[in-house]
Amino acid sequence: MMQVPVIARSPARLQAFRIAPNDSNYFACLFDPIADGVSFTLVVEIFEPGGATPPNTHTIAFESFFVLAGTGVARADGAEMPIGPGDAIVLRPGVEHVVTNTGPGKLYCLTLMTPNEGFAELIRAGTPVELTDADRAVIAGTHRQ
Repeated sequence: MMQVPVIARSPARLQAFRIAPNDSNYFACLFDPIADGVSFTLVVEIFEPGGATPPNTHTIAFESFFVLAGTGVARADGAEMPIGPGDAIVLRPGVEHVVTNTGPGKLYCLTLMTPNEGFAELIRAGTPVELTDADRAVIAGTHRQ
């Protein structure tokens, strides 16, 4: 089977999932091993107001967050830093971390896990979520702050 040389996706065609039904964040899948045969997972992670990731670590994967919109706090191994649009963080394997939305609206992060380390499987096994027009506008870069 021949692979296509370029994989492209538009905001209108993204699938989104909430890992557990009561989670306060959900993921718009850009590229991952399941859908695209790549070694990493790239998503837009969307946090509801007050939402947060559960404390977690990764054995071999690096995870990075780039804030597209909203404000929050990133905690890693006891350190805490406020995050907002344009801020980026990288977490090394083995570092326990939590990202929390501290703003009045949603927090949007471009999140990369490399290698995948089961992230795509966890996301895609979750509950499908319909992205809002506002979600798609942030992903497309057409929203107003």
